[in-house]
Amino acid sequence: MTLQSDLSRDGEAGETDDRVSLAVSTVIFALRPHPATGSPTIWLPLVRRIREPFEGRWALPGGPLEPHEDLASSARHTLERTTGLTPNHLEQLYAFGRVDRSPDRVVSIVYWALVRAEEDAQVVPIPNVEWFVADEVAGLAFDHDDIVEYALTRLRAKITYSPIAYGFLPDEFTLAQLREVYEAVLGRPLDPANFRRQMRGRLQATGRCLEGLSHRPPALYRHDPTSSRTTLTFERESR
Repeated sequence: MTLQSDLSRDGEAGETDDRVSLAVSTVIFALRPHPATGSPTIWLPLVRRIREPFEGRWALPGGPLEPHEDLASSARHTLERTTGLTPNHLEQLYAFGRVDRSPDRVVSIVYWALVRAEEDAQVVPIPNVEWFVADEVAGLAFDHDDIVEYALTRLRAKITYSPIAYGFLPDEFTLAQLREVYEAVLGRPLDPANFRRQMRGRLQATGRCLEGLSHRPPALYRHDPTSSRTTLTFERESR
C-alpha cells in the first residue's frame, strides 16, 4: 500500500474492487479541563481530512496497515504522528467492518491509548490535528462517530472493574487525583467517603506525601496489582 501524508487515511487503500483492505485507527484519550466548566473531562485528537472521501471532515487518526508493520506498531506510529507521544497504555479496542463504512471495503482495527497528565503536557502541535471534548464530537468521517461512542462506553464500563483508571495517572498519586479520574470518566461527582471505602485494599501506601503544599500534604499511593477486581459501585457526591 502507498503511504499517504494524511494522518487519517481510513478507506483510501486503493482502487475499488472486491478485495478487503485492513486499516488501523487509534482513539487517544486524555483528561483536560472542559472549556465551559473547567472540570476535567475526556478529550481526544482528530485529524482534518485533506482528500476525498470526506474531504474537510474530522476523523480519527489512522491509515492502512503497511506490509512491514504489525497492528500494534501501526497504532504506535499513529500516536507518534498525531501527538509526538508514546503513551504507556495502548491496547486493542475492537474491529469495525460494516460493509458500508467506507467507499472501498475496509475493515478497521481500532486501538485506544490513555495519556497521562505529564505526557499530555508534552504533546507536540501537529498541523491539521486538533483536540476536542470526546462527548461533544459529531459528524466525523466514515463511522468514526460510532467508534468514539463505543470507546467512551467501553471506558466507562471498564473503569468499574479493571485498573484502567491508572492509565491516566503517574505511578504515584493521591486519593483525590484518583477520584478525579473516575469523576472525569464517569461524568459525575462521587462521594469522597464512599470512594475511599471502595478503594480500600486496592491501593498500596507509599509512605510518602505530595510535596510542595503549605497545609497538611495528602498521602501518595500506587496501584496494587494483586488487589481484587470486583465491580465498583459509586455513589454520587452528597449536596
